[in-house]
Amino acid sequence: MSRLCIWIIISTVFTCHATWTAASEQLSLFTRELLDSAREPEFFEWLKRIRRRIHENPELAFEEYETSQLVRSELESLGIEYTWPMAKTGIVGSVGSGAQPWFGLRADMDALPIQELVEWEHKSKRDGKMHACGHDVHTTMLLGAAKLLKQRSRQLKGTVKLVFQPAEESYGGAYYMLKEGALDNFQGIFGLHVSPEMPTGTIGSRPGPMLAASARFVAVISGQGGHAAIPHATRDPVLAASFAILALQQIVSRETDPLEARVLSIGFIEASQAESVIPETVRFGGTFRSLTTEGLLYLQQRIREIIEMQAAVHRCSATVDFLEEKLRPYPATANNEKMYEHAKWVGASMLGEQNVYLIPMSMGAEDFSFYSQKMPAAFFMIGTKNKTLEPVKPLHSPYLVFDEDVLPIGAALHAAVAISYLDKHVVETQ
Repeated sequence: MSRLCIWIIISTVFTCHATWTAASEQLSLFTRELLDSAREPEFFEWLKRIRRRIHENPELAFEEYETSQLVRSELESLGIEYTWPMAKTGIVGSVGSGAQPWFGLRADMDALPIQELVEWEHKSKRDGKMHACGHDVHTTMLLGAAKLLKQRSRQLKGTVKLVFQPAEESYGGAYYMLKEGALDNFQGIFGLHVSPEMPTGTIGSRPGPMLAASARFVAVISGQGGHAAIPHATRDPVLAASFAILALQQIVSRETDPLEARVLSIGFIEASQAESVIPETVRFGGTFRSLTTEGLLYLQQRIREIIEMQAAVHRCSATVDFLEEKLRPYPATANNEKMYEHAKWVGASMLGEQNVYLIPMSMGAEDFSFYSQKMPAAFFMIGTKNKTLEPVKPLHSPYLVFDEDVLPIGAALHAAVAISYLDKHVVETQ
């Protein structure tokens, strides 16, 4: 009997291994076929034309009217139905049978208020606006995925939803897309973000927490102004603000576990412009971040307490505005472990295991986090570094340059993650 049991176990192990190996080989062939399709010269040139058009005409948060029109025109030319407008300029396209499961792919469309300083043929034509975070690349990659998916729509075992979202930069466009029901009934979602530090042909992410929760604040300390020669006749808000700013730094250094990541940074201070005047008010503000929602709430509580108390100590008053309606706080971005493993498996099949990185957590923030709170989600970075281009510049730099070879890779990866998710879901529910 014991030999029989051992034989059954060994047979089962070999059968499972053979099945897994066959599935992996099949996925590898499929993903590479998608990538080869996206790299075909005609397809690749189409991707570059779209990206360059978007790059030349950057639009800020909730102002993406021309970008939205371009996306809709391309979807129409592909024969893809869509819903619009969502959150002012957002679009949700639909490819497949229309039946469940519904799986989402997301791209953001907005630019930044930055003057582009890269001199090239397709430089931004709008003063003070630039796609310095790669959202032009994100939008193009998702349109590329739309084309690949449409070509294979009859084979889709469900529906892929194409989420073109406004206002990722600071204004929480994802929150408003969810609020308007744009992502109702989704079973999962996948997103990509360019990384100029990672080589083209690589991707990276991590299971669980990946990016920080983030919020902002503006404080105003009011005192009694007067001549700088008679400070005893004033109530100096500059002194109160100085003590408050120094005291705020103690939250991280003396109130936070050294093994828990939190950040509090002051970004601006405004007071009088005259050397001999003690002003009536001082205004200052900044950002605070944590890898947990609880940590963010604690920082918010202590910021208010410290500023109000330091103002009182110096015979001043204070107000603290956390800008929760205008600049909605972002939750932490956390990857669902199963969705992360799925996207990692697909990426390794397409690009090779050595080109899928486990990246460290970052105190950067992303409004993709709103999606990750509502459904299983995976968010990956995709490399755009090419040694033959300009020296590497970080995101939000006016000198940022992207390797356009990333476009077909991102398009194919989007499509492969979605198609294989639908295939896997059907297998699991049979």
